[in-house]
Amino acid sequence: MMEQFDLDGHVAVVTGGSRGIGRAIALGLADAGAAVVPAARTEDDVSAVAAEIESRGGEALAATVDVTDETDVRALMETAADEFGGVDCVVNNAGVNPGGALGEPERVEVDALDFVIDVNLRGAFLCAQAAAEYLHESDGGSVINVASVGGLVGLPRQHPYVASKHGLLGITKSMALDWAPDVRVNAIAPGYVETDLTEGVTDNEKLAQSIRDRTPLDRFAQPEELAGPAVFLASRAASYVTGECLTVDGGWTAR
Repeated sequence: MMEQFDLDGHVAVVTGGSRGIGRAIALGLADAGAAVVPAARTEDDVSAVAAEIESRGGEALAATVDVTDETDVRALMETAADEFGGVDCVVNNAGVNPGGALGEPERVEVDALDFVIDVNLRGAFLCAQAAAEYLHESDGGSVINVASVGGLVGLPRQHPYVASKHGLLGITKSMALDWAPDVRVNAIAPGYVETDLTEGVTDNEKLAQSIRDRTPLDRFAQPEELAGPAVFLASRAASYVTGECLTVDGGWTAR
């Protein structure tokens, strides 16, 4: 049974792979045997993740990418394929939620709205599209879109983010239909995870406690807890799973 989780011979590209959830998923896929291409805007950060993978005995290639740039994204997939012989898995983790996109609907800045949709939704679509040829040639190609509980329910004062994540789940389902049976397309919907991007929440003890109170497991997730679900969806263990969203939220959406 455990052989089904073995990713030896697989090549995985992880966007937003320099920190937080993306870094944890990149390390988890590498530990399962995949050659991993962590990709993000900042060269030093992705180089550090690639070096960490290699220090653990894995194969890695650091890559810089702007997921909103079609040329950049195509170059990323071509580089990964040239280096490792193909692309078997794309993890669309790159995401943003800047201050200008927060607040009541009438206070959301239009530029911030465009930026969030561009990165979170359009960027994921472009990455999957750019990898399509390689994924279809793979023996078990897989796309994993990192969504959010904000793609399942409404969240106050986060309208662009919620819209982008709902859209990402919609793309997951429609792409799964078009690319079956060759390529599986699934999503992960994390709940509240302790990363540098959620410091504003965890530093606000009243807000953090309200989230813990709603969460049956009574805590925030650690980034490493998203690695296992990603390995599962990328592996043969999930060979009959497509068009699905695996919610990893400590029970937050069960209420």
